[in-house]
This record gives sequence, structure tokens and C-alpha cells, in this order.
Amino acid sequence: MTEPPSTLLPEERKRAILEQLSTEGRVSAADLCRNLRVSEDTIRRDLRDLDEAGLLRRVHGGALPRAQTTLAYAARTQVQQPAKQALAKVAADMVRPGQVLFIDGGTTTLEIARSLPRELRATVVTVSPPVALALIEHTGIEVHLLGGRIHREAMTTVGAETVEAVRQVRADLCLLGVCSLHGEAGITTPHAEEVAIKRAMIQGSAETLAVATADKLGTVSSFVVAPTERLATLVTEATVPEAVLAPFHKLKLRVVTA
Repeated sequence: MTEPPSTLLPEERKRAILEQLSTEGRVSAADLCRNLRVSEDTIRRDLRDLDEAGLLRRVHGGALPRAQTTLAYAARTQVQQPAKQALAKVAADMVRPGQVLFIDGGTTTLEIARSLPRELRATVVTVSPPVALALIEHTGIEVHLLGGRIHREAMTTVGAETVEAVRQVRADLCLLGVCSLHGEAGITTPHAEEVAIKRAMIQGSAETLAVATADKLGTVSSFVVAPTERLATLVTEATVPEAVLAPFHKLKLRVVTA
């Protein structure tokens, strides 16, 4: 027996889609057609409208949560400071004396640099001028700030010169800045020019550690850096629900909370 067509209004359908996306972390177009009793064309239009409104990210066969709109760097340094500082302390405690470190750009990685012990002896290679400045008083840390053009939104150096400089380094540990991290979609960023640099850092490191606040998990940005499996460790907030962490546990990541 054929089910009657849906009586939901377009806005009610879209609200239902967003509620399912919030609960499950993804939506399937086929499931939406069946559950909402509408055609594939209708669901495609709904997903397109929601994507254009910045409320989700359309992917083949459905949609994933979209990363939050990126604020200016100075504004980001003031957001979620207690959480970032707690995560940074955990990550900084994982650094060992004598290591060569890549420290990526980002406000959370900046907090990691600030949290490194004053007595630490190590080498830091970074594309972040704020990170380099934060380490000026750490006399036991040799700091290499890689050259290139400044990307004002990310506050990092970018370009072919930067990528080539990263490729000349073999690091023990990469402390990676994360804009979005999803179990299936991988590590993604809103800035295309950062992709090659982040990839080169991951490829040139014996181990990569990502530090991400809860709002970065399960979300997707426009440009793919690498599969999530390239990470060895994820440091995130203790308040993150187990359902959100489950995809990362499934990938055998070491998940540490703070």
C-alpha cells in the first residue's frame, strides 16, 4: 500500500532535516525521502537551500554538519579561552625534551605554545607568527618561523615557498590546528591555501596530534586536508558526548579529554 504524501510545509521539512542532522551527525537523502515521504527532487532542493543558507554541507548522497563561520583571528583568540587552555595544557604535557615539533597555526595551537614548560629544550618549526612570538621567552626552544605570504584570516604563512620549507623538515610531532574534523570526511579547512601546508606537516611528522574544541568535531569545511586516520591522537573536551567520539574510537585514534 502506497503511503500518502507528506503534509509537512517546506520549513517544517527543513527543520526536521536539521534536527536529524544535529542528533545523528549526518543525513542520507534516501532516508529523508522515505521518512518525510517526499520525492528525491524535493529533498535535493531542501538540502541545496539549507547548504546555501550555511546550515549544512551537502555531500554525495546526503549532508553533513557545516563548520561554524570563521571569525577574524583576533576575535577567535577571545573565544572559548578556558577550554582551549585546558586542552593546550594536556597537549603540551605530551611534548618530550629534545623533540622537533611542527606547530601549526590557530588559536588553540597558540595556547599550546604558551603552555610549553619554560625549561623545555626542543626545536619548534612553525608557520604561525603568533606562535613564534609566544615562544620568544622560551630560551631553551629553538624557533624556526617559515617564510611566505601572510594569510590574514589564518594568521599563517602560505604559498609554494612555505610548502617547500615544510618538506625539508622531519619532525617528531606535529601539533595540528583543526578547523573541522569528521570521521568520514576527514580533516578539512575553510582556507584552500592551507591544505598543502597542513598535508606536508602531517607527511613530514612521525606522529600527528590534533587539538579540537567540541564545536570542531563532526563538522566539515570546504577543503580536504587528509583522512582522519592520519592522526595518532585527538585531544578534546571531556564534555563531548560519546556518540560524537564513537567514529574516532572506531578509527583507533587515541582520544584524550580535558
